[in-house]
Amino acid sequence: MLTERIEFRPEGDAEVFSAVAAAPAVFLLRGEDAHSEPYVTKTANLRRRLQRLLSAPEERTKRLNLRDRVRWIEYALTGSDFESGFVLYQVLRAAFPKTYSNRLRLRFAPLVKLHLENEFPRASITTRMGRISGRNLYYGPFVSRVAAEKFMNDALDFFKMRRCVEDLHPDPKFPGCVYSEMKMCLAPCFRGCTDDEYRAEVVRVEDFLDSRGESLKRQMAAERDDASTKMEFETAAAIHARLDKLTPVLQQLPEFVRRIDQLHAVIVQKSVQRPRQPDAVALFRVDAGALAGPLEFPISGSEHTKSQSMEARVQGALAAFPPAKSGSAIERMEHLAILKRWCYRGTRAGEIFFADASGELPMRRLVRGIGRVYKGEAPEKRNEPGTGGMTLEVLN
Repeated sequence: MLTERIEFRPEGDAEVFSAVAAAPAVFLLRGEDAHSEPYVTKTANLRRRLQRLLSAPEERTKRLNLRDRVRWIEYALTGSDFESGFVLYQVLRAAFPKTYSNRLRLRFAPLVKLHLENEFPRASITTRMGRISGRNLYYGPFVSRVAAEKFMNDALDFFKMRRCVEDLHPDPKFPGCVYSEMKMCLAPCFRGCTDDEYRAEVVRVEDFLDSRGESLKRQMAAERDDASTKMEFETAAAIHARLDKLTPVLQQLPEFVRRIDQLHAVIVQKSVQRPRQPDAVALFRVDAGALAGPLEFPISGSEHTKSQSMEARVQGALAAFPPAKSGSAIERMEHLAILKRWCYRGTRAGEIFFADASGELPMRRLVRGIGRVYKGEAPEKRNEPGTGGMTLEVLN
């Protein structure tokens, strides 16, 4: 995490300040006592921040000064705000295992949870994940709980899966609820359907969430075309009207919302610019919501890779990049919180590229994205939510 370590002596402060770069970094200040609480933070200019904290104090000032308390300076230069945030999380997690979450003000990402372990599955909004290998499925991250609830409720209007939260004990004498009266639920609570019929409806909901709505669009379009072929124009018009209602629901779905256990992506960020080293970008992996990185990817290939295409070099680098792993569900939720914080920033720097259902990354788009991040250009334009617009930029 922190790759550099410098001893600090007040009498030699000028030499220390000149030895560190005036660049973004995450740093830790430690006293003589190794068991004392360290000072940990990130900065956009390491040299300037250390000068403020460790220079001789000015008279009549309340500014924090640690000159007489610090013995060791540990730091790691970073190339982007995303990298600074991820490194800071790792350092704080190691230094303050009980309080790091509060220090970072991490807010867990809202997720849509499909309760498949329940005898009669339902959907709900949660910020707590169980085992990623369990039967329950999670979809996210959403920007807020309100946004997640609105999408879930609007989407479920196209299905007849139950919305009640109780564990059901089906009884024909049970009166049901308003959803069953409005024919918006199959009503398993009073045996309004068979178990197989209810399971089939749950599968439709799962397919809808897995495909980000494409499964329902295809089904409704096919039904509309079939009704039109049979000259059942009123039926076709009704299906078309429902299809029109589906469009604004899918527009609520940001491109970042995916099924968590299938959420695989590569994030491209600016890399640390070091003297006498080749220009590079930093790659981060996202695997089932867990983060790993950075991996420095040089823009210019080495002697033995100059004959390779950029796509082949990127594929080779990613193949040697170990998948991201989290030690617990809490750690995975923390990684998702960091990812959500970056994804929904209005001034987000860097780009993210998602793998498809088969786990394949869009390599051509990824290569173009590497070029844009390296040059400091704007991200590619997207034609619609969840899809990438086709641009013609190439990496020189």
